[in-house]
Amino acid sequence: MSSPAGMLTGDRVYRIHWLPGTDILRGVCHCGAQRVAEEPVELWEWLLAHPQGHQAPAAPPPSADAPTRLAVPA
Repeated sequence: MSSPAGMLTGDRVYRIHWLPGTDILRGVCHCGAQRVAEEPVELWEWLLAHPQGHQAPAAPPPSADAPTRLAVPA
C-alpha cells in the first residue's frame, strides 16, 4: 500500500486523526491497533505504551449507521 506524497511511513509512525464534526480522536499505532478518545494525552500515553494494550484493535471500524456525535460550541 502506498502512502500519499509527504506522508511519513515506517516501523514507528503513530497517528492521531480528528473525526470531523465530533470531539473524537482516533489513535493509530504502527502495529495497526486503534483506539478512540476525546483527550489527546490519553491517546499518546496509549500509543507510547506499545505493545501494552495493543494486542487487539480497541476501536471498531467506522459504521455508516453508527450515531454521530456533534461538536457543540462553548
